[in-house]
Amino acid sequence: MGLPAVFLDRDGTINEDSGYLADPSEVRLLPGVGQGLRLLRKGGFHLVVISNQSGIARGLLTEATLAEIHKRLESLLEAEGVTLSGVYYCPHHPEGSFPYRQTCDCRKPRGGLIERAAREHGIDVNRSYVVGDQLVDIELARQAGMPAILVLTGQGRLTLESGRVQADYIATDLTAAARWILGRHAG
Repeated sequence: MGLPAVFLDRDGTINEDSGYLADPSEVRLLPGVGQGLRLLRKGGFHLVVISNQSGIARGLLTEATLAEIHKRLESLLEAEGVTLSGVYYCPHHPEGSFPYRQTCDCRKPRGGLIERAAREHGIDVNRSYVVGDQLVDIELARQAGMPAILVLTGQGRLTLESGRVQADYIATDLTAAARWILGRHAG
């Protein structure tokens, strides 16, 4: 049996959501993210980022720029004592430009990225969680059969106000989400 994971949305969950993030120098961690992720790592969880990046399909950034953004994100997290198991992204959008214009299995809420991460890291999805700030993250968790945690950072408050959220837990931030997960996981 593999280790469990926490599948994390990127923008608005780990780092500030500035719309289409296209400049590595603009990556800024949200307050308390390091603490929350350290708690999860210490609790035995893989930490995996799962992110829709339709800005690539829309021509707002390249995959090379996205790689630099993720390198900066990982560097900021390492300074907080956190190492990610992986960063997975979907560059597609049905209305994007070639070759990214497509309907795919990797765009959230579809579970293609989770399936790939689970295969590559030996993750036990039956003991895993999804944390994010948007409905698509909650829907991803539902489709993958995992508990869904909505964080009220990023777009989280607007998502909650939509009245359509069916999360297992609503957390003020990633540290609160981590504590809830660890409390459930221990039990």
